[in-house]
Amino acid sequence: MDSAERRPVPRHRTILATDIENSTAFPDPGKARLRAVLYRALEEALAAAGLGRRHRDAFVDRGDGVLVLIRAVDGAPKTRMFDTVLPALGASLSEHNALDPSHRMRVRVVLHTGETYFDGRGHFGEALDVAFRLLDHERVKEELRRTTAPLVLVTSDDLYRAIVRHGHDGIEPGAFHPSVEVRVGDRVHRGWVRTCGNTVISMARHRQGA
Repeated sequence: MDSAERRPVPRHRTILATDIENSTAFPDPGKARLRAVLYRALEEALAAAGLGRRHRDAFVDRGDGVLVLIRAVDGAPKTRMFDTVLPALGASLSEHNALDPSHRMRVRVVLHTGETYFDGRGHFGEALDVAFRLLDHERVKEELRRTTAPLVLVTSDDLYRAIVRHGHDGIEPGAFHPSVEVRVGDRVHRGWVRTCGNTVISMARHRQGA
């Protein structure tokens, strides 16, 4: 069996993915501007947490968003995603929106953790399926529409229970609310939502089938 036929091995990653709100409302030059701002904001937010390129895989472009896979190493604790990366990203977007209101950008962000695979063509795996189901849930989109904050975060129940609920420094468990549920395979996954900069206005559990 040659290398092309070998099964890819699981690699544990912290998953961060973004999606720009209403990106199709902008002409192509406007989209290019938003993409440049988002990539720069992500680089700066990760750098603020001490997470460089050695801590992550290469960014995966999603057109109107970015997938970031953080490697499971001691230098990249998951707490930094909540206490540094997300606040820094929100602050960067707020600054951009104040300076360039004609290209105002708001994003949905998901945080999850799990095993991912790479087969030479791209990344895949159930953990990514869960992350993108949460990110694309209509209730998460609705929460972004209902706030003036530049960023809405949905974090998986796995990360909520492992990190958020313990109230590490810089993390406020009370700001997260169980807002969505998605089904992937035979398991229902809950998502916990919060805004970055504003209080989430209203939360209600909502079930979405696969």
